[in-house]
Amino acid sequence: MILEEEKDIVEVIKKDSWMMDVLKTAKILDLPDWWICAGFVRSKVWDVLHNFNARTPLPDIDVIYFDSSNINELEEKNLERKLRSLMPNIPWSVKNQARMHVLNNMSPYTSSIDGISKFPETATALGVKLDEKDNLLLAAPWGVKDVINLKVKPTPYYLETDTRISIYENRVIKKGWNSIWRKIEVFEIGKILQNKENSH
Repeated sequence: MILEEEKDIVEVIKKDSWMMDVLKTAKILDLPDWWICAGFVRSKVWDVLHNFNARTPLPDIDVIYFDSSNINELEEKNLERKLRSLMPNIPWSVKNQARMHVLNNMSPYTSSIDGISKFPETATALGVKLDEKDNLLLAAPWGVKDVINLKVKPTPYYLETDTRISIYENRVIKKGWNSIWRKIEVFEIGKILQNKENSH
């Protein structure tokens, strides 16, 4: 199947009844500025582009929301319990983006999409949700070109400091995505920057 733009990704998710069930379940919580993000979207795109018949299992389903009025981690655990009671066989993970900057040692995020834009890879910086009328919305702060072209690159935010570059590089090694999705190309930024410096 050919995926060329955002609406193509929306269409393949709409046709995936399991993904739609997961989205409808998350919607029941009625969380402020909620999205299901990261691997939930990225892995679907890569599975489709690799013509996989079976879904690649996800280590977790990342539900995010933004609520600065309650940044207690226990609230996230309560929400995970609620989701598990609604759909038990799903590895739910719930994170309030109003709290995540503390864990990640960053400036406060302004919204869930701001949080998504600060994920390590552009191909992972994606989110989907259902609006009030159950229309499927896609958030892609850095666009969908990289995920569709099977390129794993750091988001601009992760190119800003050496620390973030090494986080990105360690993460892509640890994830080992190219052992599952053979066609993806992982960009090693440290080496690219080193080559640039050596050529000066």
